[in-house]
Amino acid sequence: MRMSILLAAADVLRCFSSNRHDVTVTDLVTLLGMPKSNASRLLRTMRDAGMLEAVGETKRYRPSVLLHQAGQVYRFSASLVDRGDAVVARVAGDIGHTGYISVRHGIDIVGVTAHPGRHALRVVTAIGERISAFASSTGRALLARLPDDEIRRLYPGNIVPPSATAPQHVDELLRRLAVVRARGYAESEDEAVRGVGAISVAVGDPATGDAVALCISFPAATATAEERSTIIRSLSEGAAAIAAVTKDPLFVPVHPSPVE
Repeated sequence: MRMSILLAAADVLRCFSSNRHDVTVTDLVTLLGMPKSNASRLLRTMRDAGMLEAVGETKRYRPSVLLHQAGQVYRFSASLVDRGDAVVARVAGDIGHTGYISVRHGIDIVGVTAHPGRHALRVVTAIGERISAFASSTGRALLARLPDDEIRRLYPGNIVPPSATAPQHVDELLRRLAVVRARGYAESEDEAVRGVGAISVAVGDPATGDAVALCISFPAATATAEERSTIIRSLSEGAAAIAAVTKDPLFVPVHPSPVE
């Protein structure tokens, strides 16, 4: 039943075009050959699910803000995420640890793609799961692209660290972000996810204003210094190639002598 509703909803969405910005029950009856009662029920269901919204007090329906956001994400994902994902897939395959592409939503980070590692001890976080940006390497890699005054606007009060190794207050977060900007990459260990280390590099597309974090995560206790160096170099080289295409002015190549 749920699948049939989804298929019917997809048919409704296909009715929209540059020449048809909204639809009515009558439109669905004409365009889809759908019984009037079914069409009315489907439009109400799609409205209640947040896929459509009513046009004022009329009986016309148009795509909701949610669908507009999804369209923006699709346009974004067809370029920057795909490029970043190709880099992460290659690095994860070479090194054997799990790779992610993540994006920032406000003060949270959300993973949008993942490539599980092949080692016996694998670090895997569910796609779509939100974690605090300030307490993750992916988050700090992306936050470092913002000026400090914008960071303070994002975090106007006290932050609640998930562990002792995460930034304990906003001033410490700003100090760590300064290090990320100097190094060109962010690291985390035993922060949002206990026992997990991660290294991330951020890259953006000024044409869209979007940015992604390329990340490799690993069991913190078993990763060697050589592995970490290889991850840093590989992610930075891949991100640099993307930055050259997108002409990202905020991309920072890895510093040859990391700031402590």
